[in-house]
Amino acid sequence: MIACQWWPNHHLIHPEKLPKQISAWSDDNMEHDLLIHLEWAKPAGNGPFPTVIVHPEGGKTAIEMLGVIWDLAENGYLAVAVDYKRYDGEVYVRNTFPWRDEEDITRSLNIITASPFVDKDLVAVLGFSQGGIFSLLIAAHSSPRLKTVIAYYPVTDFNHWFEKDRENSIERFVFRQIRRHFYTESGALSEQEFQEMLYKASAINFVETIDVPVLLVHGDKDTSAGLEESQRLKQRMDEIGKQCELYVVPGGVHIFNFRQEPQAREAWMQTLNWLKRYL
Repeated sequence: MIACQWWPNHHLIHPEKLPKQISAWSDDNMEHDLLIHLEWAKPAGNGPFPTVIVHPEGGKTAIEMLGVIWDLAENGYLAVAVDYKRYDGEVYVRNTFPWRDEEDITRSLNIITASPFVDKDLVAVLGFSQGGIFSLLIAAHSSPRLKTVIAYYPVTDFNHWFEKDRENSIERFVFRQIRRHFYTESGALSEQEFQEMLYKASAINFVETIDVPVLLVHGDKDTSAGLEESQRLKQRMDEIGKQCELYVVPGGVHIFNFRQEPQAREAWMQTLNWLKRYL
C-alpha cells in the first residue's frame, strides 16, 4: 500500500470522469518530423476562451493529462494537453529531444492558436517536469504570444544538473545512466554536439527572451530535479529584472502533485490563482 501511494495518480485531485458541460476531443498533426498529439477540453459555449496549453512529465502522454485539462475547463479555460513523437526514418517514436530546431518549439502553439475557440491574446503554458522544460522554452521563443508560463519542478540547466557533485555513489551511478540515455536519445554524433543540445534545452540560457511572468512550483524534497534548479532560474531572472515567482512546496517530492494530495491541492490553488491573475 505504501508503494502504491508513490505511484503517480494523475487524477489525485483532478476529475476522474469528464465533467458535465465540458466537451472533449483529440487530434493528431504531422508537422515535418513531428507527430503532435492534442487532447482538448472546452467549457460550454463557442468562446473564444482564455487558453492553457499543458505538457505532461517525461514518459507520459497527453492522455495522462485528461484530469488536469478537465479541471482547467471547469474553471473556464480552453485546455489543451500536448505530446510529441519524432520520425526516426521509419516510424514516429517518443524521444527525450523531440525538438531539433527553433521552429519545432512553436509548432504546437501555432496549431492550437489557429483554433477559433482560442482567445489568441490570452494564452498560457503549463508543464510538469519535462513538460515544465518545454513550457519555459516555448515562452523563451514566443513570449509576445503568451501571457504567462507555469513550470512545475523543471530542470532548468542540464549541464549543471549532470555535472553536480553527488556524494551518494548510487545517485552518481543513476545520473550517469540517465546521461547515457539522453546521449543515445539525442542522436548526437559527438560530445560537443550533445553539449550544444543540452544548452538549447536549458531555459536558464534564454532568460533574456522570457518576457512573460513565470511561476515556478517546486518541492523542497525533490531529489530528481532539485529545488536549486528553480532557485537558480529565479535568481537569474531577478538579476535582469524579469518577473518570476517561486512557490516552494514543503515536503514536496518530484511529481508531488500526482503523489501527495495535501501538497497537490495547495499548489493547484496557487496555479489557478496565478492563471486568474494573468488570463
